Formats: sequence, structure tokens, C-alpha cells
Amino acid sequence: MEQQKGNILGRIDWWAILLFLALAVMGWLSICGASYSYVETDYSEFLNPSVRTGKQAMWMGVSVAVGILLLCIKKHAFKNLSWIIYVGTLLLGIVTIFIAKDIKGSRSWISIGSFSLQPAEFMKFATALTLAAFIGSRDFSIKNSKDIMRCIGIIMLPMCIIIAQRETGSALVYLALFIVLYREGMTGIFLLMGISAIAYFVVGIKFGSDNFESLPIAIGPYAVTVLIQFFSIAMVKFWCKHDKTFFILLCANAGATLFAYWTAIYLIEFNIMAVQYLLLAFNVVYLLIRIRLNKEGKNLWVAIYIIGSLVFYQSCSYVMYNVLKPHQQVRIEVLLGLKDDLSGAGYNVHQSKIAIGSGGMFGKGFLNGTQTKLNYVPEQDTDFIFCTIGEEQGFAGSAVVLTVFALFILRLIALAERHNDKFGRAFGYSLAAIFFFHFAINIGMVLGITPVIGIPLPFFSYGGSSFLGFTILLFTFLRIDADRDPKKRV
Repeated sequence: MEQQKGNILGRIDWWAILLFLALAVMGWLSICGASYSYVETDYSEFLNPSVRTGKQAMWMGVSVAVGILLLCIKKHAFKNLSWIIYVGTLLLGIVTIFIAKDIKGSRSWISIGSFSLQPAEFMKFATALTLAAFIGSRDFSIKNSKDIMRCIGIIMLPMCIIIAQRETGSALVYLALFIVLYREGMTGIFLLMGISAIAYFVVGIKFGSDNFESLPIAIGPYAVTVLIQFFSIAMVKFWCKHDKTFFILLCANAGATLFAYWTAIYLIEFNIMAVQYLLLAFNVVYLLIRIRLNKEGKNLWVAIYIIGSLVFYQSCSYVMYNVLKPHQQVRIEVLLGLKDDLSGAGYNVHQSKIAIGSGGMFGKGFLNGTQTKLNYVPEQDTDFIFCTIGEEQGFAGSAVVLTVFALFILRLIALAERHNDKFGRAFGYSLAAIFFFHFAINIGMVLGITPVIGIPLPFFSYGGSSFLGFTILLFTFLRIDADRDPKKRV
């Protein structure tokens, strides 16, 4: 919708609100389906404030009321108060560590009478708002390394607090905010570092104990060294744009790697891992020499990347088996196919797949899901709410939900892109990134393609804190968008 002059009702984006209401209604109906019992529940109980469906309906009403109040606040007020809100939520998060009760190993909930609040849900709003305000400041430059480090600090500080609350899954959501920096022009090298770190961890852990058929060396470490070679040489070509250095490194690494492998197979068996480490050392030394001779400054970062990659990989096994808790280790092992644990860590996902598969094309009908009604799926109205949709509404109903979510996120991106200043655009992308991360990871863990890290599906999973937090994010952005000046351009 194009912006119109006049009161706020004519300037807010009603498409986003309609999609929000559609998701909220579908989410509440899904909670009804997940909470309904053939024996114990009556239809009239759905709005009873003492049961989960009634509590969720109440939180939905409170959230909408808060959203309407947020629409009455001017854009500049959000920007001016961002740091106060940020510091306030951080302090609340720190206090939570000490006063919260231990619930399933987590200390992230503050009890207020019969209700509980999770401050981490509101820290997302504060962090996104403060990050956007900093990016929208007059002196900010994405090319300034100090400004980038400040942005990283804004993102990482609440992550550390949430990790201290033992809520690792919620902390990972903040990584989505790096998409905002990438949109504002940050080099893709940070994105590559993230992708490569995941690749090193997965390949190293999954194949760490598997040997080549013809050589007595593990596939995992060897594959990781090859990946480090590949990524670092690609950086020289596409980021540093040093064609001569790229050509020499490519020929040296590819030639030596293939020759060593062929020699070990057909001539004399030896530990070819030594060759891989020598090649990485050669790459570092050569890059440093090129810096000295030709002042190719970016080569230094490639050399640091190679060293950092080796250190990171060597620490993966230690973190996996000495830092992570046993249940987290098992979840990763189940995800990577290293262990089948259908009665333990893999039980939730296994039962979730059964529930979704049993729904077929059009589902068993509202309130008729047997897997969920008989409570085979744990957390079926919170983290695993999507399995209720799959069982009761089938593939067709699930596709509708996914489509509405996709339209909602795309609408947020469209609103962010049409914005006329960095503050509004950055906050819009923060919102879209947070929603996308929750959406993708939650659906992925229900289907067994991402780790089970315990994050809710926005507007669907039961929980007043998450619903209110997501609503605050959305309506704050809608107000900021309504106050934009269409004549001004970034």
C-alpha cells in the first residue's frame, strides 16, 4: 500500500496487519488442536483463562492492545529511547540469571504471580532497535571497522547474557541480525566465515572417525583441510582480486594435493595429512611474502582466516565432547546420523514426523489428530506446534501456513526496502531476519533437518512472552514505517 497523508490509520500498512492477524488466528486454533483431549476438554473450555488456550487468547488480546499503543508513539521517540531500552533489558536479563527458578536446566523465566515472563523475548526487540538506531546515526559507516565492531558488540552482548541463562537456542537467534549488516554493505567475508565454520564443524564431527578405504587416515580432518584451501583461495580470487596470487596458490595446492594422494595410493603409503598441513603453512607464508613485496594488504586477512580455521577446527571436538551438555551432544549426533536414539533425544523428532506423515494430503480434520491427542509428541503446543498442523490439516493446510508466513516475511522486506532512511530499513530487516530465523529453524527441527534448539514458531507456539515480543517488534516497525517521508531517499 502506498503511504497516504492524514491520520495514522491511513498510513500504516494494513497488508502486514492482515497477515499478522491471519497467523495469530491460525496459531491459536493450532494450540486448541494440540491442547484438546477427547476425554477431558470441552469446546467451552477453550477460552477458560485457567487453561493454555484461554491464557494464549488473553495474551493475544494484551499484545494487540500493546500494539495499538505502540502505533501512537512517534518514530523519533523509538530512536531516542533505543539505548535506554537496550540497557534496561540487559540489566533485566542479568537479574534474571540470579532470581529465576531452574526450569528444565534453564534460568530464563521470571514468575509474576501465576504468570511467567521470559526477558530474552524482549531483548530481541531492544537489540534490533538499538542496532538500527546506531546504523541510522549520522556518523555511522559500514566501511569503518570500529563501527562494525560496535555493531557486533550490540548483537553479542545480549547473546552472552542469554547463554548465561542457559538458553542457547534463544541466543542463536541474534545471529540473524548479521543479515542487517550484510544488507547495509558489510563485506561478504563474514558470511563466508560463518558458512565455513558450520561446514568445518559438521564435516569434522560427522566423518572424524571414518577412514579412507585405502588409506589409514580419517576422512574428516582431511576434508576440512581441503575446504580451508578451497575457501581461502576463493577469497584471494573474489575478495582480494589478486589473480596472480590466486593462480599460483591454486596450482600449488591442487597439484600437490592430487600428487600426494596418487602417490599414497599407488606408490608408497604415507600420511598425506602432513602434506595438507604443509600446504596450508605454505599458503600463509606466501600470502605474507606477497604483502611485503606488493602491499597486497587483504592477503593478511586471508592468512589470519587460514590460521583461525585450523584453530577453530581443532577446538570443535573439545567443544563437542567437553563443553556441550550430554543432551546437546546427543541431539547433534542424532541430527548428523551418528546415532539413532528414537527413545531418547530423537524421540520428539521421530514422533513429530509420524504425526505429520499421518496427516496425508488434507489431514485428519480439526481436533481429530490421534498422535497429538494421545500426547505422543512432547511439547506439541510449543516448540513442535507445526506437527499438529501437519496431522490435522495435512500437506494442504501446512502449505497454506507456510505460504502465509512467506508472504508475511516478504512483506516486511518490501516495507524495509521502500524505507527512506537507514534506521527504518535496518529495523525492518532486523524484524524480517528474526522472523525468518524462527520460522526456518522451528520448521526444520520439527522435520528433523535442523537441531532441536527449542525456539518457538512466531504467533503459533504457546507462550505469552514470545507472542507479546513478536507483536512489539512488528507494531514498532509499522509505526516507524508510517512515519517515513516518501520524498526523502537514502
